[in-house]
Amino acid sequence: MIADVDYPQGIAGTNTLPPCSIAARRTTGETVACESNEDSHARARPTMDMTTFPVTNALQPLQPDVQRLLGRCLLRLQQYERLMKAIVAHHEISGPAHSLEAIRAARIEDAATKTLGTLIGQLFGSYVVTDGNGGEERDDDLPGDVISFRTRVQLSLSAQDYAKTQADLKDLVSLRNTLVHHFIDQHDLWTVDGCRAAQDELGSAYTRIDQHFEQLRGWAEHMDQARRLAAEFVHSDVFHDLVVNGIAPDGTVDWPAAGIVRALREAAAQLAVEGWTPIAAAGRWIADRHPEQLPANYGCSSWRQVVHECRLFELRYREVEGQRAAWYRPREA
Repeated sequence: MIADVDYPQGIAGTNTLPPCSIAARRTTGETVACESNEDSHARARPTMDMTTFPVTNALQPLQPDVQRLLGRCLLRLQQYERLMKAIVAHHEISGPAHSLEAIRAARIEDAATKTLGTLIGQLFGSYVVTDGNGGEERDDDLPGDVISFRTRVQLSLSAQDYAKTQADLKDLVSLRNTLVHHFIDQHDLWTVDGCRAAQDELGSAYTRIDQHFEQLRGWAEHMDQARRLAAEFVHSDVFHDLVVNGIAPDGTVDWPAAGIVRALREAAAQLAVEGWTPIAAAGRWIADRHPEQLPANYGCSSWRQVVHECRLFELRYREVEGQRAAWYRPREA
């Protein structure tokens, strides 16, 4: 019985082929044959590189189809990652109004550098949350001297669905890593059976990836709808009254944030005499410069009532040319 002992195409770490391949008789150790370098190279075991060796007629239609199926999976994964990056970058933003665009651009740039596993880790607990655990809104990291905004869109799941979704996406990351880094090591693409097994696995993998993609697309549509509703609210009169005038939808007034109070402070800074400003003069000054600021908008019948209701100014009456007039000044902090 003769056993062939063949060297591979090159010695590890070199491109040098051994001088010949030796066939030895196991029972006696007698050398019975010596092949040339060319023969040894031809008989070497094919590597996994499908471009190195000639393809048999049986393999010729199978290997390109494996390549096609693998490429389809990878393209779908790239679509998934792009959509994931968009959700991570856009579902939440906060900061001063004048810096929001720069902040958004920085979030997009940061998400672009993240791996799929990192993106999914960021998504859970931030965008995907459990029922009743959406996280507390904190405003202590926002500047108090300028207009600032904080918006966040979240998807709330039950604890059971949250855990299942998290585990499913962990499996997706593992599948992605296998396809990108290890697929060619797990399948013998130089045999018909190996190619067919690869085709079956890639078909199943694409189905799983596509299901996750459709789920993520649903999340993105949910986020876009929420953002559209938020944008409509921002451009509404209700939002303008809330942010600019401090008037809530139920009609209550946040006086420190009210636009009419800001206007009274501006008038006082321009018209005060020894710290006090005539309310009538302030009303005329505001009517010229801020005509939209009217006492009636705040449920008041006069400027004097505004000064009284807001509790942010001191009110005093003086006799001026025989008539009683109301004067005001900002309260000390």
